[in-house]
Amino acid sequence: MNQIRTRTTATSLTTRTRRTALVAATAAAAFVLAACGGGSGNDDGGSAHEGPHGSASASAETGSTTGNETGENAHNAQDVAFTQGMIPHHRQALEMARLAADRSASAAVEDLAARIEKAQDPEITTMTGWLTAWGEDVPEPAPSNTSTGSTGMESMPGMDHSAHPGMPGMMDGQDMAELERASGRAFDTMFLTMMVEHHEGAVEMAGTEKAKGRYAPAKALADDIITAQNAEITEMNKLLGEK
Repeated sequence: MNQIRTRTTATSLTTRTRRTALVAATAAAAFVLAACGGGSGNDDGGSAHEGPHGSASASAETGSTTGNETGENAHNAQDVAFTQGMIPHHRQALEMARLAADRSASAAVEDLAARIEKAQDPEITTMTGWLTAWGEDVPEPAPSNTSTGSTGMESMPGMDHSAHPGMPGMMDGQDMAELERASGRAFDTMFLTMMVEHHEGAVEMAGTEKAKGRYAPAKALADDIITAQNAEITEMNKLLGEK
């Protein structure tokens, strides 16, 4: 198994250490899924989500407004950046989750992947509706580099595709290709390790939206993301055998 390249992101030292350890774990094919019983608390689809592109969020200033909305409909540049970033972040999570059905050796991993898809797919529709109502660009999927038909990377006005790996928790093309090639327990180890990092990035970006956003529904979504994805991070760490 090729080593997953370590990227420079705003994730924790713990995440970087875990990804380094993954190489040895997959090479030795030694992987222990902790006892996972059927009840992992997020069966209602409360899965985590992800936030704004780095360059997009840089343009979002606290208190700056777009449009002429007032009251509950008021939104600012941070809300736009959060939404335009979270859509591709969600799309990549869905791509990762959909690989589990025919690659995972663990019923628990398959169940988790299904819950992630159930939660995040409709949220993409919701966020797309916001951007359309605001007259803002909706990110389009970038050309595919893998046989699954998508890389999870999106094209946005004025954004260099090379910046995507710098978005918190976002996997690059090589990571996604390696996940696609994996199967069985090696897939499960890689999937869980990558998805923990992906979720951590989503939590970080959602925190920025809560602090700097203005649009009430977007701030509420950000709060849901933080709650749900932190719970799933705990669940995934247990599946990886971490205490």
